[in-house]
Amino acid sequence: MKNKKGLLLFPLLVLLSACASFQAGSDVAAGRRAMLAGNNENALAYFQSAAQVDPSYKYGSAYQQGILSYVGRTEYALGRLPQARETLEKALVANKDEDLTRLYLGLTLARSGDRQAGLKAIEGGMRGINDWIEYITEAHRFSFGQFWDPAREIRSAIQTDLAMISARDFDWQKLISDSEWVAKRMEEEGDKARNDEARERARENDSQDSQP
Repeated sequence: MKNKKGLLLFPLLVLLSACASFQAGSDVAAGRRAMLAGNNENALAYFQSAAQVDPSYKYGSAYQQGILSYVGRTEYALGRLPQARETLEKALVANKDEDLTRLYLGLTLARSGDRQAGLKAIEGGMRGINDWIEYITEAHRFSFGQFWDPAREIRSAIQTDLAMISARDFDWQKLISDSEWVAKRMEEEGDKARNDEARERARENDSQDSQP
């Protein structure tokens, strides 16, 4: 009897998990639209809702980011630095390879007054982002990788900032501003890469259809 009940419950659990993932995805999509438009209060509400529904949800395909990262970034944008630090640290415990999260943690620490730890995290986040773009554009250069940072704007900005950091004589406000620019561009770049890839595929399909 117990085995029979377990077999009956399994499809229900799968369905509930799928529904939770769909709802979280819908909330994250709405949250990202609000965030990119500068409506951070609305964005935070969507991201927090997604985190409650499915705390393991990850957004993106090539460049995945956990939902806690989005909550922490939006808390940072709203100036809620203690909450942002706690959330971003949790996000990195869940996935230590989230370099964009690490960059935001560095920004949060720097703005909170802990510049030494903030600088280390900012530098680590930037290096990780740069290395990831270099890898993806080389390993997948004949597919989706060619659409990531094609003009090398993000990588060039990172290299400039890393050189500035290594000189140990820099303007903190400029570093924070530059880091925020890199962070926002990385958030936008995934959408841009997908759109450019879709347009390229459409052109290829049109070209094939037009051939006799």
